[in-house]
Amino acid sequence: MNRQKMGQNGSRQRTIARRSPALPGRRRFFPLFTRMGPVALSICSVLLISFMAILYLSQLGQAVTTNQQIQNLRNQQTELQRQNNDLTNTVAQEQSPAYIAAHASAMGLQPANPANVQVVNLPGVQGQGNGDQSNQP
Repeated sequence: MNRQKMGQNGSRQRTIARRSPALPGRRRFFPLFTRMGPVALSICSVLLISFMAILYLSQLGQAVTTNQQIQNLRNQQTELQRQNNDLTNTVAQEQSPAYIAAHASAMGLQPANPANVQVVNLPGVQGQGNGDQSNQP
């Protein structure tokens, strides 16, 4: 680059500006943007910003979809827990002695009379005892 300086007597002198020497063994790279004009730089900037906006909106859409799936799974989990609680209550109710006795009498079953019960003793088989109630649940 040439520079002009004003000398002491008012005349202009040309001096050559020197570039600072690069570090030895290293190449100096000039960015691509310094060679581009303002129109090309504006177009590249708009394209880059548009690409970033598209990526952002894509990620946002995926996040919304994932949140909807999580909410649907939580709703399904809540419904399954309700069903499980209902089934547990049904099983507990149907295993209660009062429920069993009520349904047995509805079907026409009656408790056995102990005087009419016949006990058969088999040789080699040990029974529950001689009428001992301690082994029964």
